[in-house]
Parts: sequence; C-alpha cells; structure tokens
Amino acid sequence: MTLRQDLSRARQLLASHNIMDARLESELLLRQVLRISQVELYQDLDCQLSPKEEVDFERLIKRRLGGEPTAYITGHRGFYGLDFYVDRRVLIPRPESELLVEKTLCLAQNHPVSTIVDIGTGCGAIAISLSLNLPQSKIYATDISVPALKVARVNCQRHGVADRVCLLAGDMLDPLPEPVDLIIANLPYVRELEVSQMGLASFEPQLALNGGWDGLEKIRRLCREVNDKLRPEGYLLMEIGQGQSGAVTGFLRGLFPSAKIDITPDLSGIDRVVSLNLAAATSHELESPCEVT
Repeated sequence: MTLRQDLSRARQLLASHNIMDARLESELLLRQVLRISQVELYQDLDCQLSPKEEVDFERLIKRRLGGEPTAYITGHRGFYGLDFYVDRRVLIPRPESELLVEKTLCLAQNHPVSTIVDIGTGCGAIAISLSLNLPQSKIYATDISVPALKVARVNCQRHGVADRVCLLAGDMLDPLPEPVDLIIANLPYVRELEVSQMGLASFEPQLALNGGWDGLEKIRRLCREVNDKLRPEGYLLMEIGQGQSGAVTGFLRGLFPSAKIDITPDLSGIDRVVSLNLAAATSHELESPCEVT
C-alpha cells in the first residue's frame, strides 16, 4: 500500500475507536515510523512502506488502540510552540495549561517577576517556556517525583535553559529556598473517583492526576502555604478544573480577604486559571486589566 492508503486505513481504525483527531494522530504515528517531518510526509504520499515499516506502523496503531497516548508512543508533545520529550514518568502537557504561560507573560509586562516557581513541573514545559520568554527571570521548578525531574532535566538541556531553570525535588513549596514574585501551580485537580475511571490513568502517573476526594486537596494545601513563600505584592496562578472556580475563590477569599482574585477562562469558556495578588487591587489595576488572548 502507499503512504496515502496507510494513512487512510489508520485514520479509519482510530476513528472507529472514538479517538479524537484521528487524522492528526495517524500522521504522527506514521511520521514516528519514518522519522520524517510533516512536510516530508506529504511530499511523496504515493511511495510505499518497507515490510519492516509496515510491521512497525501496525504495532504503533495497536498501542494507540489499546489506549496508550500518542505522546508516549512518539515521545513528543508540543506546548507553547515548543517540542518536549515526554514518557510515562510525567503527565502529558495539555493545551489549556498554556494559559498559565500567557498570564505570566502578561503580568510581566506591568509587574516585576524576577523570581518564579513552577510547582509540580512535570516535564518542565511551563518553566522552560517561561525561561525562554523571560530570560532575565530566575525560575525554580519543583516536583515531588524525582523520575519526573529527570524528564524535565532532559527538556531543559534540549532547550538550552539548564543553567536558568533550577530543578528542585520536594513536595510543593518545601524545597523553595526563598520567597518569589510569582508562584505557578498546575496541581492534580481530578477527583479520585474520576481518576480510577479514566482510561489514561493506566498510562499517566496517578500522582499527577489525583486531587483527592473532591479534586482540591492539593490546591487547598498550596493556598495555605503561599503566604510564607510569596513576596508581599506577589502573585499566585493556579490551573483548576471545570466547576471548581467557586470553591477555590471562596477558599482563597477566606485566607486572604483583601487580596485581588481573578478568574480567566480557557478557549472553551471554562474557568481555568485562578489569579491571586496579595496586594489589594488599585484603581489603576481595575481600570487597565491585563488581557490574555
């Protein structure tokens, strides 16, 4: 069969198993077999796979049909225009998490953010994206998982920021050596019951998914701890799950009655990022909000 026919058959198989973006995923798997770019793939769709390549492609398709995410199969995941190495030691970065990067860059236009910490960094996607866009900022990246930090180190070296992103092993803010201007956190926020029902849970690390009985155990704990590790006018940015904004903002309001708290929706209109500023809001901040597109 030609590459065109192989792609068509793979796309139909993936779609029949209710796999979203079947066309894109079939292309990614075929490119993994051939070790070529998308442009190279489409330059000659009428050529044929070798017998070994046919077998390899079939094997990758079977892995995907078995529920294994394409990012783990290929070892690649795009995030904020960059390519990151991922494997089963880390959670696969989600597009909605790019909003944390956008919010940070927006804040940096009007507020000093010389020191930043990324809590639960995983593969390092957020910390590395920020380091490349804010080269003057000192960035810490913590994770309780030492295996995850090994993946983050690979990505730091790949993107040339190993000397600018300080990887720290430890729980939440515990390993942070100093107060910072900005705390970014993409903590587990999936309810424990839902984690057990998710197909991806058998592949992605449950430590990075399980947010406890209501999904907010880790988030509440971080909120209680930020006061000691956030500078007086510092910011906290947290990614949250669908339907959690009311509970999270209410909890933060109880801890920090005079703080400024904002919610930013993602492209689907879901409340996705909670922003807390320890300094009380000024009239200038209220009249000139930082917009994220």
